[in-house]
Amino acid sequence: MLFAKNLLSGRKINTKIGGGSAVFSLKSKLLALQLLSPFTIFANSRRKGMEQKIITISDARLREAAAQGMDEFLQVFIDRYREVIGGELNAGNMGMLNGEQISLLAYALFREEVMDGGFIQLIHNGYGPFIFDNPFAKAMRLMGAHDFSKLVYKGKRLYDKYKEELTKDCSDEEFMALFEAYPQFDDLDDEFVEMEEEVTAALACYVDEHLELFAEVVKE
Repeated sequence: MLFAKNLLSGRKINTKIGGGSAVFSLKSKLLALQLLSPFTIFANSRRKGMEQKIITISDARLREAAAQGMDEFLQVFIDRYREVIGGELNAGNMGMLNGEQISLLAYALFREEVMDGGFIQLIHNGYGPFIFDNPFAKAMRLMGAHDFSKLVYKGKRLYDKYKEELTKDCSDEEFMALFEAYPQFDDLDDEFVEMEEEVTAALACYVDEHLELFAEVVKE
């Protein structure tokens, strides 16, 4: 564990999920993510005609980030992946990353959406197929985030039940009304807020212990 000494430094997190500042009904993003199903976790994610990239990250940059804490440490990987694929993950660039890298990006996406607007925002913005129809929960369990894995499975049951209603086009006002119409998601939102720091710490430690799966660390 090259960077473990500093990874678990304390930090304050946002403990309040907002009403969502997301862009609503992202049809192009929804289509792209549906095309990814199912992605193969912890296996070769290479697609025909796509070249899996060797992701390199500076050793000095990682050490600097690790000294700042686990969030900054993971963000180095996430930012590097997005740089390599040219922005957001989609069917056209997925083959550039391996299964572990895709899993880490999926967690970053999940955390960003749920911490901003809860499970309802995550689903409404079209990420349901990517998170719930793929073995994301299993990947999180294998990476040490056991309670989070169980939470994702709970979310999948609600997603399967309400996805038709939650993914319909709607106005901002109608979107806000979804939070009152589907209070079933409130407990899941609260659970994630409570465990987010622990989940992020578990993933940071896993990445630290298996660096070769997530990037090639180079000294400059």
